[in-house]
Amino acid sequence: MKALRRYYPGTKTHLPFLSLCVSAFLCCCLAAKAQPQDTLTFRVVSYNVENLFDTRHDSLKNDHEFLPNSTRHWNYRRYRKKLNDLARTLIALGEWNPPALVALCEVENDSVLRDLTQRSALREAGYRYLVTHSADERGIDVALLYRRELFKPLTSQNIRIHQLHPQARPTRDILHVSGLLLNGDTLDVLVVHFPSRSGGAKVSEPYRLQAARRVKQTTDSLMAIRHYPQILLLGDFNDYPTNQSIRDVLQAEALPTDEAPDEKRLYHLLARKAKEQKHYGSYKYQGEWGLLDHLIVSGNLLKPSATLYTHEGQADVARLPFLLVPDPKYGGEQPFRTYLGPRYQGGISDHLPVWADFRLLY
Repeated sequence: MKALRRYYPGTKTHLPFLSLCVSAFLCCCLAAKAQPQDTLTFRVVSYNVENLFDTRHDSLKNDHEFLPNSTRHWNYRRYRKKLNDLARTLIALGEWNPPALVALCEVENDSVLRDLTQRSALREAGYRYLVTHSADERGIDVALLYRRELFKPLTSQNIRIHQLHPQARPTRDILHVSGLLLNGDTLDVLVVHFPSRSGGAKVSEPYRLQAARRVKQTTDSLMAIRHYPQILLLGDFNDYPTNQSIRDVLQAEALPTDEAPDEKRLYHLLARKAKEQKHYGSYKYQGEWGLLDHLIVSGNLLKPSATLYTHEGQADVARLPFLLVPDPKYGGEQPFRTYLGPRYQGGISDHLPVWADFRLLY
């Protein structure tokens, strides 16, 4: 009170009122601090949607395979059906509450994303999107759909993967999006689609290792500059959890049961299931299921005290019944593909989606 008198000399009558204001302010602060935080489920999905092309020719890309007069006879009716099927799948994946983030692989351009988000059943979800414009010869890119009320992008960049030699075909860029969550925290999302296994897994492996090193360089940089790094890495890696690109370069494995997560490391949410469960995966090749689509997080996202938190029990491959059909050759089930070779099947994708739920405190 002496300090107050020093600034308000001769105003004794105002001191009780000023004192009351200070007390009220402190009470409000304490009450606000004591209020319990709200929580919501922040669902993330990664999905390779198998050649989502429009029906128009892009003169700068080799998209002749997916045109009405091509051997595949890719026409507007088939295109509209695929859009509606994908919209139905994403709505079902969110259990009627559309996922907060959806990473998509194998999308051609802005047009297909605009049609998917604005001219299908997804239009009610209010998705916006970001997409790469990479040098891939076929025009294949990766994209991120986001619900703006849950995730607000601050920056977005395409990260180019340098070619191993001048004759090598360029591959898809990495999409890096930094955005704000409801609680004001920053989340860094990286969407990837590593080079394919065309020509054989061993022959093509150096290209995936090159892509993995570029991703690791980016995540290491984020961990160095972020005060509290929260990194989500997802997409089609065209490698399994035990392959060199995942295990040795990214060093992304399941969190050991007897260890606390390290904020400077990456952890794989599905690696333990892939190792311990038979016939587990997002892709089926020659009768064998395998995990090509991955969900990888930085250590801070595995801390139970974190405001954005998940664990491997809250992540899985989505085996929705309408995404699967009987496998007549090898038995069991297989993904319901759009095409089997050049033959139209009328399905949705040759991959199954993978998903993870995060608890968000705000």
